[in-house]
Amino acid sequence: MKRKGIKVLICCLFTAGFVMAETPKQWTLKECIDYALTHNIQLQQKKITKSESSEDVKQAKVALFPSLSVSTSQQLGYQPFRNESQNTVTNGYVESSVDKLSYSGSYGVNANWTVWNGNKNTNTIKQQQITEQQADLNAEVTANSIQEKITQLYIQILYSAEAIKVNESALDISKNNAKRGEDMVKVGQLAKAGLAQLKAQVSTDEYNVVNAKSTLANYKLQLKQLLELTNEDFDVTVPVTTDVQALSEIPTINNVYETALISRPEIQNASLGIKNTELGISIAKAGALPSVSITSGIGASTSSLSSSSYGKQIKTNLNGSLGVSISVPIFDNRSAKTAVNKAKLVRQNQELELQNQQKELYSTIENYWLEANTNQQKFKSAISNVESAQISYELVGEQFRLGLKNIVELTTSKTNLLTAQQNRLQSKYTTILNQEMLKFYKGEGINL
Repeated sequence: MKRKGIKVLICCLFTAGFVMAETPKQWTLKECIDYALTHNIQLQQKKITKSESSEDVKQAKVALFPSLSVSTSQQLGYQPFRNESQNTVTNGYVESSVDKLSYSGSYGVNANWTVWNGNKNTNTIKQQQITEQQADLNAEVTANSIQEKITQLYIQILYSAEAIKVNESALDISKNNAKRGEDMVKVGQLAKAGLAQLKAQVSTDEYNVVNAKSTLANYKLQLKQLLELTNEDFDVTVPVTTDVQALSEIPTINNVYETALISRPEIQNASLGIKNTELGISIAKAGALPSVSITSGIGASTSSLSSSSYGKQIKTNLNGSLGVSISVPIFDNRSAKTAVNKAKLVRQNQELELQNQQKELYSTIENYWLEANTNQQKFKSAISNVESAQISYELVGEQFRLGLKNIVELTTSKTNLLTAQQNRLQSKYTTILNQEMLKFYKGEGINL
């Protein structure tokens, strides 16, 4: 007996361990958002773009400093028929050797510094810095979009999970009605045709339960795909949502919009775009202004044909230069003027883009606000409708048992109850979703 008990215990422990291993991780909304902000491929690409912009800023800053280059050239020469009777001078060197093979080299260091070019370099730095900020804001725009999609799917999952319960409750009612119908058939209070209708309703409600579960599984799959999860089971934590959440105060449109105008990255990005185009105009105007640059260089040469040593040749042939270059554009085939005009058109287009972003932002907030208010009113009505439908169904059910109501009236009353419950559920979660979106656009975190 003891051995048998041990075997049972081991089996139970193994089974428990297996079940625990098979239980998928339960994801909260916050965990979903945090994971996406860290692992989403689009966001990672945006971060790379930001790094590229940082490199462009560094490159633009270096342009303020002089450029320096070192050069050298080495050459072998061969003359098969040389005059061996006397020394000659070739390429500035006194040839003391009659070697037919010769070697020569030159060495130089050159520097160039653009002192002034109409502040083009300075404005380019500012422009690249703005581009870097815009790259960062683009990443924020993508992050916000991902958070919105995750929240929408998450609340759809909450709605679908509760919808299953509603449909299961409807199925239980149908099963009880069918059982009651069987009892009524036995005593002659109900025809077999009526019982068949009641059983058909059971089948319909069973289908509705299966369909509701399929809808829930589909939303979970969409969320999993959005999180870019592949090789792991996925499930979500279903928090308890209350009527108080759906009935909480909804902020005004202007309140949300005024805050969003300051905090939303798409608006900040468009505003920076205008500053960027203004710098572009200044850079284009610099093309019509004079530019001043300083050049300098130092060099030397050596040859194997010279009787002097290598070091002496370097010293003797050492030379240097220093110069100032001024370039004044007089006629450039209208290139500078065209560049300025096109830069101004880009600025006008960016100003329109800012207006468009502001209008889209207001439209989005207005839509969330309207949906929140409309569904909140629907929810208030749905609460009382469910209570009335429940009382009505109970009365009709009792009257049906007494033979005072027929199957059509019973089915209609049950359908009305189910519809009222579904309307209540839908309006509740639609209200909560739009309330959360308004909070999000107001700069508050999403919290469920």
